[in-house]
Amino acid sequence: MSVMILKSRRLSAPTYDGSSSAHWLRPLRLRRALGSAVLLSTVALPMPGCASAEPRGSLPLQTVPAFSRSGDGPPPDRWWRAFHDEPLNDNIRLALSDNFTLIAAWERLQEARAIMRRERSGLFPQLDGTADGELREGSDVDDETRLGLGLGASYEVDLWGRIESAVDAERLRAAATAADYRTAAISLSAEVALTWYEFAIARLQLELIRSQLETNLTVLTVLEKRFAVGQSGSADVLRQRQLVESTREQMVVARSRIEVLEHRLAVLVGRPPQEAMDLPDPALPRVPGMPATGLPAELLQRRPDVLSAFRRLEAADKDVAVAVTDQYPRIDLAASWSTTAENPSGLFTTWLTSLAGQVTAPLFDAGRRRAEVERTVAVRRRRLAEYGQTVLDAFREVEDALAQEAHQVRRIRSLEDQLALAGRTYRQLRWQYLNGVTDFIDVLTALREQQQIERDLLTARLDRIAFRIALHRALAGGFETPREAPDVKEGRGEDEPDEREAARG
Repeated sequence: MSVMILKSRRLSAPTYDGSSSAHWLRPLRLRRALGSAVLLSTVALPMPGCASAEPRGSLPLQTVPAFSRSGDGPPPDRWWRAFHDEPLNDNIRLALSDNFTLIAAWERLQEARAIMRRERSGLFPQLDGTADGELREGSDVDDETRLGLGLGASYEVDLWGRIESAVDAERLRAAATAADYRTAAISLSAEVALTWYEFAIARLQLELIRSQLETNLTVLTVLEKRFAVGQSGSADVLRQRQLVESTREQMVVARSRIEVLEHRLAVLVGRPPQEAMDLPDPALPRVPGMPATGLPAELLQRRPDVLSAFRRLEAADKDVAVAVTDQYPRIDLAASWSTTAENPSGLFTTWLTSLAGQVTAPLFDAGRRRAEVERTVAVRRRRLAEYGQTVLDAFREVEDALAQEAHQVRRIRSLEDQLALAGRTYRQLRWQYLNGVTDFIDVLTALREQQQIERDLLTARLDRIAFRIALHRALAGGFETPREAPDVKEGRGEDEPDEREAARG
């Protein structure tokens, strides 16, 4: 009878904030929280996906303008293929398979899924078996043997949905961890690509410095010959020798940089840095056309870090439901079957059956349960703020990459113009010096400036590639890693949904 009374109260049970709701199992709906959040009142926060049958609210999407720049064609999922660099493709493939940081992220995902399955077991009865035997013997009593078998079952009636909410919370956290894994994969691919092209620039810088060293040695030879016949001063020779030594010092720095990048690349692909890698000479690629940035709402659907923050917000909502329902009575059912006999043949002749039910209601806990509700509500508000910040950061990263690349293109053009002018200046001053019109210090200054601009131009081209990589990383193309392929083939089941499918609603 008590069970029926509890059921009849289900639709009118008070929520934590004192109101009455038919959906009290989700006491403070995200729809209301998002609709009233002052923090996000000036930016659209469309909810990525259809996490539940009930619609989730969002602020007006029209309040978020389109991105400032855009290209043609959708951003590719495996974005690095746009560079048409097969060695780069090979290195990213190795990293996605063997990088230990990514492996650790994958194991965190397996851990989260196991926790979800552990919590889900609470929805089903628990069955235990027992077997015992006893032998009594002594001088005062007859020898006696007793054998026993038993089965025991226990089950908590999830009257208020507490266990189901706990399972949902862990399922959502597992989905968030899966999104974290994809975020790690995207970050790893970007890091490998950036390291690969830093390695390319370091090689090109070394070749450039070698060429500059040859030029400086040629100029030094000319000066020494002129000094021998009294046409140049000793200070001119010393200045040029200093420039030669400075160029050699830069070669040392360039070689050191190459070795460090080789070590970094080896570790990224899961190999020890001491192991020699057979790396081809990388070339600086032609930067492909800019991808279409799409709408801000599309970005939120694509970015796994945004999806992760949203899933954790949903999980926090479920945690509130767990904390609220923990304040209400519980019903536990238990059943047991046992048999005893003096020999094995008589074990199954007589069975003892026991059925029991228990209602447990909290009466006094010094405010512990209420404090837990307040804690989970605060956690959910924190998750809401974190989700909002993640959304804003996603928008900022795209805009930063777009602005940086646009300005970098103009900077490269300026450096190219400066290099052409510096070359003309150096050639003219050298001719004037050889004809006794100007001093060698002017020639030396022009030569230094020309060589510095040559090095700056290479670095600027690397920066443009880095900004394009940052744009692809910000647009977050989703791709399947080698570890996910067998996972998909085996099937996750209803308990382990693919969060990308959930994001599509």
